Amino acid sequence: VQLQASGGGLVQPGGSLRLSCEASRFHLDDYVIGWFRQAPGKEREGVSCIGRTGRTYYADSLLGRFTISRDNAKNTVYLQINSLKPEDTAIYYCAADANRFCSESWDFEAYRYLGQGTLVTVSS
Repeated sequence: VQLQASGGGLVQPGGSLRLSCEASRFHLDDYVIGWFRQAPGKEREGVSCIGRTGRTYYADSLLGRFTISRDNAKNTVYLQINSLKPEDTAIYYCAADANRFCSESWDFEAYRYLGQGTLVTVSS
């Protein structure tokens, strides 16, 4: 079982990125998917979560610029980030768990499957 985040890169302030979280050997629509990020020198923080029914959750401090979505046909969960700021620079991770709820605490390590991260750098 593998979970892989991708889509990161170097982007100028104000730009946009769409990150992808893809799974091999299991169907993501059966899982709660969380997105997390870790900025240089900071602790990992929760960004967004999508439940099995498609209900979405966002960290209070990040409302408005992030959109999480599912494409079950592609077995992929996306994180759209708009109006990127330098402080969005971080490694972004996705995680999957069939038995969690998005309403639970933002705890990356508590998820059953943890993906490799993708680096987002926001700089001019």
